[in-house]
Amino acid sequence: MVNQGQGTGSWQRGADGRHAVVIGGSLAGLLAAHVLAEHADRVTVVERDRFPGDGQSRAGIPHGRHAHVLLEGGQLALDSLLPGFMAELRAAGAPRVGMPSDMVQWQRGSWFIRTAPTTHIYTGSRAQIEHLVRERVLANPRIETVTSAEVVGLAGDAVRVRGVRLRERGERPETGREEPRTLEADLVVDASGRGSRAAQWLSAIGAEAPDEETIDTGLAYASRVYRDKGEDLGTHSLGYFVVPNPSQVYGGVVLPLEDGHHLASFSGPRGQEPPTDEEGFIAFAARLPHPFIHRWLLQAEPQTPPFGFRATANIRRRYDRPGRRPAGFLATGDALCTFNPVYGQGMSVAAMSAVALRDALSDPRRTPTTRRVQQALFDASRQAWDISAGSDKGMPGATGNALATRAVDRPVGWYLGRVQDRYPSDPVVGPAFRSVLTLASPLTSLFAPKVARAVLFGKVAATPAQPPMTREKSGG
Repeated sequence: MVNQGQGTGSWQRGADGRHAVVIGGSLAGLLAAHVLAEHADRVTVVERDRFPGDGQSRAGIPHGRHAHVLLEGGQLALDSLLPGFMAELRAAGAPRVGMPSDMVQWQRGSWFIRTAPTTHIYTGSRAQIEHLVRERVLANPRIETVTSAEVVGLAGDAVRVRGVRLRERGERPETGREEPRTLEADLVVDASGRGSRAAQWLSAIGAEAPDEETIDTGLAYASRVYRDKGEDLGTHSLGYFVVPNPSQVYGGVVLPLEDGHHLASFSGPRGQEPPTDEEGFIAFAARLPHPFIHRWLLQAEPQTPPFGFRATANIRRRYDRPGRRPAGFLATGDALCTFNPVYGQGMSVAAMSAVALRDALSDPRRTPTTRRVQQALFDASRQAWDISAGSDKGMPGATGNALATRAVDRPVGWYLGRVQDRYPSDPVVGPAFRSVLTLASPLTSLFAPKVARAVLFGKVAATPAQPPMTREKSGG
């Protein structure tokens, strides 16, 4: 067995010219490169596609056309990594939505009382955020890129990874398909996303692939951009949100974009997927438990055709567990842990993982071994996994090898059920649970004495009988 305590080295820049390679130019990859540039002489980001221009989505992100939000935990992480980033994002026009004041929201049979916001989310396009991050990160002269090239394997052996094997994408008429070339590196970070092929790469050099945990509800999305022609959105509300649950499996959300348009996105379980034809897309909104979003669609002006997306399984690769895996190889972002997109966690976890990478590499108390750094990356994604996978376990038709519940899950589930009953209306429980869901506070904060008293002994306050289309006066 390979000693997983083997070090990644001191990662101080010097005469030995340490080189790190990051696979993937996503948010996770760019932010990992930003961190590594403080410890390596040179960092190379390898991206399958060409980086797009301002406001355009990368071709390699099939989910890029759908709803994205940046949660509070991700905002704090981005500002920590790239000081002033959130002010820059706001100046670029990204909508800032106060919760619960700015959203008409239905969940578990209740409408949320629209009191003053206790947190804010950003709902602009992923393309906008990636563009701004890319500009900041790639301005560093120690970071270079190799685009239109794909990693087809790792260089090295089961003891240590020593680089990646690259192949230019596409055919070359004069020579046929180009043979892979080796890009040597002291550290390789896999940020290639949900479709990571690291399991095959590791097996090819004699190492062990990580175990995978999966929970798949079969959820599917369809999304479409609209121009609002009414008077409510942008005035009395900034967005609409119907959250699915085991007894009501359809979801719908309307969110503002940076260009003044709105993105409408609907979700349904396996066998009841939202259609991507015009008539079917609009008709699907009528399945929601209240017609307010359907009515909005009928008056809004479509700007794009509907687009579908079906790869929504929760997948966690357990690199943190012992195994015959090499030093000098790490996984982060969706290559490590990917979530059902309905929870809006991916971009925030990518940023929080980069903070964990930074802190693990810079910790003066411990040598940054491969195992220790990978454990830190795993821990950074743990809460998001507990929220998304924990919620999806109860959805009808869910499949996967991580569905089993432990004895401790039953009392915790009972307590969290009481939390969710009080979430739409309780002035103590609502802000606490919202802070957990936005990854700004740990799950343990729900058991703080003040919150626990409200959960265990407080009554469930009345909520509006109909969609509250205007804010409470105290909501500002």
